[in-house]
Amino acid sequence: MTDSSWAVADCELFGVDNLPYGSFVRGDGVPHVGVRVGQKVLDLTSAYRALDPSRAGLFAGGTLDLLLAAGRPTWTAVRSQIVSWLTDETHRPAIEPLLVGLDEVVPRLPFTVADYVDFYASECHATNVGRIFRPDGEPLTPNWKHLPIGYHGRSGTVVVSGTEVRRPVGQYRGDDGSIEFGPSGRLDLEAEVAFVLGTRSTRPVPVAGAARHIFGLCLLNDWSARDIQAWEYVPLGPFLGKSFATSVSAWITPMDALAAARVPPPPRDPAPLPYLDDGAQQWGFDIDIEVLLNGQVISRPPFATMYWTAAQMLAHLTVNGASILPGDVFASGTVSGSARGQRGSLLELTWNGTDPIALAHSTSRTFLEDGDEVVLTATAPSVGGGRISLGEVRGRIVSAES
Repeated sequence: MTDSSWAVADCELFGVDNLPYGSFVRGDGVPHVGVRVGQKVLDLTSAYRALDPSRAGLFAGGTLDLLLAAGRPTWTAVRSQIVSWLTDETHRPAIEPLLVGLDEVVPRLPFTVADYVDFYASECHATNVGRIFRPDGEPLTPNWKHLPIGYHGRSGTVVVSGTEVRRPVGQYRGDDGSIEFGPSGRLDLEAEVAFVLGTRSTRPVPVAGAARHIFGLCLLNDWSARDIQAWEYVPLGPFLGKSFATSVSAWITPMDALAAARVPPPPRDPAPLPYLDDGAQQWGFDIDIEVLLNGQVISRPPFATMYWTAAQMLAHLTVNGASILPGDVFASGTVSGSARGQRGSLLELTWNGTDPIALAHSTSRTFLEDGDEVVLTATAPSVGGGRISLGEVRGRIVSAES
């Protein structure tokens, strides 16, 4: 594939080598499905109604729900058709009027989130957290290198990029050991990558079958109230400290756009059990993430360092017989590298608040304050030789009383 197209300038981060899918509304409030092309959006709902009525039903509802359910052969055929529309001059008269300026649309959550699972797949992140909370013990729990650890999240509070995040309230333990109730004082961000599932299954999905089910990926911010989480999560997993909001990007990058970004995972010791053996697969991804706080880059986490891959996470998620549905989402957990400037959460960047990070205008942060805006962005190698963008996840913190 190539970025050569009448619809977009060469070397665009959102050229035809990318073509992420999303949902949007304009002035009439009617949802449409689109693909981003440079600084424009191709209205697929209108394009398929006019040019290919046989597939128009996939986009008529204004969400990706029916496309996700259609399966990989349809995903591949649709992408090929869209590329042809945007590169062949003969299609230009019909397609050009359906390209809408990015500033003319309001993004929506692209699909109905059926279920949500968050994993803990970065060895660097898990090690940092272990050293913070268990300084005199082993940083990794005994099971960490044997299975992808995860928790079952709340699909109903997954929100699209740009949605304000209200500071959560809950129980927490005060510095003097007293049990208190009120707004979280240790609100954090978590830079993650999420995988969006399509084809349903009621059977375990082996690592070799992951491509049949994973439609694409996007950025995700797993907002975390560390004080609430610390008090509630023993002996079970995260609950109110996580369930108040999870932000995802408005554009879903299809897996076909990431063929050049695939890399082998890091060495594993011990070797994973057979159902998690992905030695013949290449499910690591060379994705460079940037974390911005109030417009300032505070971290650049590398996704290529992740210990557990998407194929392994999906295999583990389903191995006990758990079903998957179109619109299911599972996330990587916080992405962190070995250097301080590669840590994907404030918990790590400030070492649990003991080492504040410096910001502009002589300000600093340990955890998020009301009015703070967090933006996650990312790029990956393109099949055309350049780079593609994975868009952004943007969220601004508002007070608990707002």
